[in-house]
Amino acid sequence: MHSPTPSDATAHGHTKEEEGDAPLSDELALVVAGARRRAVRDGDGRIDTAHLLHSLLEADPEVRAAFADKGQVARLLGYLVQRSIGYGLQWQGAVEDSGAVPLVRGAPGWSPAAAAAMEAGAERAAVRGDARARGVDVLAALAADGECRAVEVLGRAGVDVARLRQRLN
Repeated sequence: MHSPTPSDATAHGHTKEEEGDAPLSDELALVVAGARRRAVRDGDGRIDTAHLLHSLLEADPEVRAAFADKGQVARLLGYLVQRSIGYGLQWQGAVEDSGAVPLVRGAPGWSPAAAAAMEAGAERAAVRGDARARGVDVLAALAADGECRAVEVLGRAGVDVARLRQRLN
């Protein structure tokens, strides 16, 4: 079964599965669906990296295990919940573009940085010899983009992003 990827997802969740894009792991497909629901609920037109991070933390035990201090996960989730109830309003209506990656086109419903993180996660899985990206692959890609919203959230919650990158490599 193929799952939606940034290159074939729309803002409404429709996919072009018949085109044969590389599938996501079942866990990561759930993360994408959760991030999409969160973006819609937050009134955002696109899934951004903070939506992805929030959904990864909620849905993927392997992602939560990547944090050395388990208290960080609780702080992160608390911060992300605050964002979803209004803290992140300064981000609404603005397309996330960290500038760390070239602008990604053809990914409706995704910020350029989120689409790039999903693509980088798939590339990381391929290097590992896995046909399906996992949540930790996307987390590693998010942590590698020092200018994305997810890294801003990580930093504000007290996560040492450089150490997180080291643990994920």
